[in-house]
Amino acid sequence: MGFDEEAGSSTNVLPPFPREDTPLITRSEHLSSQPKTFANIFIAIVGAGVLGLPYTFKKTGWVFGILMIVFVAFLTYHCMMLLVKTRRKLESKDGGFSKINSFGDLGFTVCGEVGRFAVDIMILLTQAGFCVSYLIFIANTLAHLSHTKKVLGFSPKAFYIWSCFPFQLVLNSIPTLTHLAPLSIFADVVDIGAMGVVMVEDIMIYMQTKPVLQAFGGLSVVFYGLGVAVYAFEGIGMVLPLESETRDKAKFGRNLGISMGFISLMYIGFGVLGYMAFGEDTKDIITTNLGKGVISLLVQLGLCINLFFTFPLMMNPVYEVCERRFCEGRYSIWMRWALVLAVSLVALLVPNFADFLSLVGSSFCVALGFVLPSLFHLMVFKEEMKLGVLILDIVIMVLGVILGISGTASATMEIFSVKV
Repeated sequence: MGFDEEAGSSTNVLPPFPREDTPLITRSEHLSSQPKTFANIFIAIVGAGVLGLPYTFKKTGWVFGILMIVFVAFLTYHCMMLLVKTRRKLESKDGGFSKINSFGDLGFTVCGEVGRFAVDIMILLTQAGFCVSYLIFIANTLAHLSHTKKVLGFSPKAFYIWSCFPFQLVLNSIPTLTHLAPLSIFADVVDIGAMGVVMVEDIMIYMQTKPVLQAFGGLSVVFYGLGVAVYAFEGIGMVLPLESETRDKAKFGRNLGISMGFISLMYIGFGVLGYMAFGEDTKDIITTNLGKGVISLLVQLGLCINLFFTFPLMMNPVYEVCERRFCEGRYSIWMRWALVLAVSLVALLVPNFADFLSLVGSSFCVALGFVLPSLFHLMVFKEEMKLGVLILDIVIMVLGVILGISGTASATMEIFSVKV
């Protein structure tokens, strides 16, 4: 069902549903300058996924890893701009749609309830997947630091996940998390600081060891690597709110491109240096490769603390979707607790951090980041687009489906394979 029939009423007003961005983005009277927009883009994209890049470079080879980051960055940027152009087109129509503030709103405007549902389910699975990876990271890191095989009869990983559980129930019971938003700034400061420390350590270790490196890891790991890269660049759900709050919207595309270029260079440097330092001994969470010492301990504990407090922020879009669809938009503590329990149980079952990043990136992030933006763009511009643009949209959708199926299969096999 196209946007003409489903959303083409004379009022052009979207239903007053909560949107995935409403808990975290508040409308400000003052629009963002270019430096602030750059910082907001950086915060929206850079996350824990970067910590799995050195391990991914080990599997794919350092040359293919670089090519993979560049390709995914360019494709992500292109699809983000497709969303921006699609919204601008709809809002520029006579009697245009004036309340397209989020990805979910755009899905509703283009495809009606089917479009909103598709975006909702992808955001739900993606955000929940992020939180699963947070728990895996926290538990594996603390298990690495504790050097114990059993804690009160539990494996270290299970013990630390269940130790987090009651505290997460309390944090996730807070109806509004606006006052926890400053913690996201703390999280990014810790991420950048940790990356800097790790990269310095990598250079020092490489100068001493100089392990043998492989440039290409073979075709069998191509889709695995692409899945991790897609996860690392995930942030497309925030691009429309960020563009709305930009003062100079004509320069938003350039600002976004500069941001993506900077993040790409940072990812490449972090991934290559991590692999160069440890070679075939590179672990799925690069910080567990660091030696003993106060700085190493502080970096790892700082990352655990930052992800612990980021967990409820990232789960809030999940609660918005579930409470809107199952509780008529009302706050439900039991729904929230059940979702925290479900995320914790999944984290217990997944052994490897980077493997899970690839699974989430290949499945949900690919659909949200590539397939849906190109589909919405095609549906809105189909009457006037040139043949080349039409073909490109179709190619991206097909590529997204292929990457999604192949990458999901590859990551699933890695998760369930026996680690020797």
